[in-house]
Amino acid sequence: MLDSALRGPCSPPLRLLPGRAADLLEQVQAPPRLAAHLRLVHDVACQLADWADRCCPALDFDRDAMLFGAATHDIGKTVFPAELTGPGAAHEEGGRELLLSRGISPDLARFAATHASWHEPGTGAEDLMVSVADKIWKGKRVPDLEDLLVARLAAASRRDSWQEFADLDTLLDTIGSSADDRLLWQASFRTGEG
Repeated sequence: MLDSALRGPCSPPLRLLPGRAADLLEQVQAPPRLAAHLRLVHDVACQLADWADRCCPALDFDRDAMLFGAATHDIGKTVFPAELTGPGAAHEEGGRELLLSRGISPDLARFAATHASWHEPGTGAEDLMVSVADKIWKGKRVPDLEDLLVARLAAASRRDSWQEFADLDTLLDTIGSSADDRLLWQASFRTGEG
């Protein structure tokens, strides 16, 4: 089941996770539903990165780091399995520590801890985009988070914030419109191991 979540077909088609991220998920025996979730968020992060490259080429962000971060942001739920189906934030720091213990650099491991704390000082554009991807994959909009990303986009492009908001809003509406399909695909996988 894990292999199917990591590499199996999906409608609409999903990009595969970076090899290093997929390997880590196999090593920690991630539950299939968690792997499916990470693949979905990674795919949405790819869409955001592609859009940013096209629409705001002046935005300075590390695409590879962002995509690895999206692919592993919830890996800490393998350490705190109660958070697979219930609330909790222990997986954030736990995920960062797990990644560090597996030889992942602090720059990449940070996403496990920052994906829910986008308001913290020093949050980069990559962190904001991972956080947005982690929300919009299921159609959830978070205005405060989106405003922070809009401000980054406007500062980079030197366009008015309302222009950046309008463009981002259109993209997020488009991504959100297929949230039901993504939710259905994720739900087809078990929460437990195997």
